[in-house]
Amino acid sequence: MGWVTNFGQGNKDQKDLLGGKGANLAEMTNLGLPVPPGFTISTEACRAYLGAGGTPDGLREEVSEHLEVLERTMGRRLGDADDPLLVSVRSGAKFSMPGMMETVLNIGLNDESVHGLAARSGNPRFAQDSYRRLVQMFGATVLHVDAQHFSRALDEAKTARGTESDLDLDADDLAALATRFKEIVREHTGADFPQDPREQLELAIRAVFDSWNTDRARLYRRQERIPEDLGTAVNVQAMVFGNFGMHSGSGVAFTRDPASGNQGVYGDYLQNAQGEDVVAGIRNTVSLADFAELDRRSHDELLEIMATLERHYRDMCDIEFTVEDGKLWMLQTRVGKRTPEAAFRIARHMRDEGMIDADEQLHRVTGDQLASLMFPRFDDSGERTLVAVGMNASPGAAVGRVVFDSATAVEWAGRGEPVILLRKETNPDDLSGMVVAQGILTSRGGKTSHAAVVARGMGRTCVCGAESLDVDAEAREARVRDGGVIREGDTLSIDGATGEVFLGEVAVTPSHVVRHFEGEEVDEDVVAAVSEVMAHADSRRRLGVRANADTAEDAARARRFGAEGIGLCRTEHMFLGDRRSLVEDLIVAEDDESRQAALDALLPHQREDFVGILEAMDGLPVTIRLIDPPLHEFLPDYTDLSVKVALAEARGEASERDERLLAHVRRLHEQNPMLGLRGVRLGIQVPGLFVMQARAILEAAADRIDAGGHPLPEIMVPLVASVRELDVVKREILKVADEVQQARGVEVDFKVGTMIELPRAAFLADRIARSAEFFSFGTNDLTQMAWGFSRDDVEAKFFSQYFEHGIFDVSPFESLDTLGVGGMVRMGTEKGRATKPDLKVGVCGEHGGDPASIHFFDSAGLDYVSCSPFRVPVARLEAGRAALDRD
Repeated sequence: MGWVTNFGQGNKDQKDLLGGKGANLAEMTNLGLPVPPGFTISTEACRAYLGAGGTPDGLREEVSEHLEVLERTMGRRLGDADDPLLVSVRSGAKFSMPGMMETVLNIGLNDESVHGLAARSGNPRFAQDSYRRLVQMFGATVLHVDAQHFSRALDEAKTARGTESDLDLDADDLAALATRFKEIVREHTGADFPQDPREQLELAIRAVFDSWNTDRARLYRRQERIPEDLGTAVNVQAMVFGNFGMHSGSGVAFTRDPASGNQGVYGDYLQNAQGEDVVAGIRNTVSLADFAELDRRSHDELLEIMATLERHYRDMCDIEFTVEDGKLWMLQTRVGKRTPEAAFRIARHMRDEGMIDADEQLHRVTGDQLASLMFPRFDDSGERTLVAVGMNASPGAAVGRVVFDSATAVEWAGRGEPVILLRKETNPDDLSGMVVAQGILTSRGGKTSHAAVVARGMGRTCVCGAESLDVDAEAREARVRDGGVIREGDTLSIDGATGEVFLGEVAVTPSHVVRHFEGEEVDEDVVAAVSEVMAHADSRRRLGVRANADTAEDAARARRFGAEGIGLCRTEHMFLGDRRSLVEDLIVAEDDESRQAALDALLPHQREDFVGILEAMDGLPVTIRLIDPPLHEFLPDYTDLSVKVALAEARGEASERDERLLAHVRRLHEQNPMLGLRGVRLGIQVPGLFVMQARAILEAAADRIDAGGHPLPEIMVPLVASVRELDVVKREILKVADEVQQARGVEVDFKVGTMIELPRAAFLADRIARSAEFFSFGTNDLTQMAWGFSRDDVEAKFFSQYFEHGIFDVSPFESLDTLGVGGMVRMGTEKGRATKPDLKVGVCGEHGGDPASIHFFDSAGLDYVSCSPFRVPVARLEAGRAALDRD
């Protein structure tokens, strides 16, 4: 095939080549439905055009050949002065991008052919209306004249006529308006509106190609994760006219309700209008029921066609149609976009109707849609006062009283107050406040900031980067740019789906789906639909799903949500809050005796935590990562402590402990802590630290065995780059295990493995597998190491430019970089299993809950993914869908 394809030559499976619109126009043509004839210029032509910066060789000639075929079919020539053929030029990419790219109608009209159209139709008003529409659309979309100039001239014409409706403008009014529009084109471009019909066609085709790279189209693709390099097809189609009179019109219809998923036909119809009028909302539309009263024959034919299309596509269809003087024409169909609720309902209904099977029902819904159903939502029917807009970092609806630090959040939440934690930005010390807050709001940061990542992991609503808020935590207030002030205790409502921040309380609707996962009986059909899909996903998936959980409460919730164990328990989170002073004692210890005393003080706290977690996950594996971050994260800020010590010395009130602490802060300060003293290096550098943690884990397991439980701890050594590092730590762990088991008289079923988060570890995975009993890929750090940048530093600095230039389609911290980081995951898995064929391999980074990444992990042969408790159902669903893709 060349650059161009007639509608009858394609089919619905050629979306890559013909785009969605072109493929479906071809399919409807082949079904014998009333489709105005035309042809499609392929996405390959668009890519060639964009790559070369001009029309590819042979395209103009092919367009001419297909245009001649169209002219013969229609019995008219493009732009003929006496009996003109008019065509539309519309975009159509592989994936639907509604409203993002360009359309031009009525190509072929000029100062002469408008009179021929008037004579042929016997309707001068229609002809002049069509001409003014062409000049208006062509001027705005092809010649880039601000559309407001045309709208203003139209409003002036209606005012002069004394009406608010364009239907009251007669042929003379519209002819004058077309003349005014041409003057506007000349004023703003310095050239006349093109009169040559072929020039109009070629310029319109180029405009559609160019529209692929408009700012709005690129932004839409980033949001929808549509690849930048697909390009758009161009559909050239004979015009049919909904603006021919009151026996004509245009409409949009759905074979089912796209909002609720309810059965029945839904749509809008507008008399004496072209399709763009329906979308633009220039006049009130009527329902399809009212359309039946206006034109029963066309209405009944439309319903028959809609039923045909739904049966053929076996899905809800979105349809655009035009009635020209009582004759129905189909202009487009596609599988319709729908809300998450509708997606689950429609899939269930269609399975019940026998249109699809259980596999297809599972295929029709996504993890993102399920996640949307799990968040509470605001009731948008009430009054709302918008005070700021930030980045929609973690969806949901949260209402609470504003607090400016975590301690206050914990205090207020403890007495039953719902709180919104408002910070410039969050850090690990804010975890306690984030846990108890209904939502998190920051004035800085983006979707991969600390606040966003942690909030998504916990299922907390989060809005980041609300720059119009100037947060002053000391003054307990945030000033708004318009002059308002938000004070501690004021009530805010934040919408994590839109990034909007409202003053006062906005009513919230709870998630029925979460209540269902928590074990409640919920009588809702969408819950029944979700439950049915989840059961089938679990039966089909190969990939296990675990949870990242650091507390017994999170572990218990994860199990209720269907987790099959814990893939990551971060022990450093157990050293914050009141226990921080114990870590400080360990760090400032200057001899073996004081160091051991500090470790002995930490041991019972660690053991208590592990007992609760192992109990919550009894009978299931629990992977516990030994302490990973650098020790300075548990110490006071260097600058703050320096000022504190200096002021104390000036007053003659120096504290020996603070001075010693400052000395150690100086000693432990690192220019790049991510690459410093952390992970396995800590276990080797700080005698007894990993030994204490291993003892706490194994003693907790012994306690659980004594209580009749079945603990399955897996001890994970982080940041290993050499098998020798792992060997050193493993020997100490095995020695402790022998001591505990002999002292307690029990045999603990445990494993020792490692976290693969360094490129060297992935390359040498065959060697590391000699000592490791399991691998878990830490894709967060592996992404940082592979790309050479820190997640906490780079997003605000240059990610926007990377998106702008198409280097990123999506942040590599949101969805796995399957080529680079994924290549290391695949290589590490294969090398590890070459040494140890039964090696268990999982992933515990944030990517473990990302739908697209889950499909990669399944294809790479991993045994499980691990994600936050809230994402466990999403991972279960996507693991089931991944199995379908693999089969």
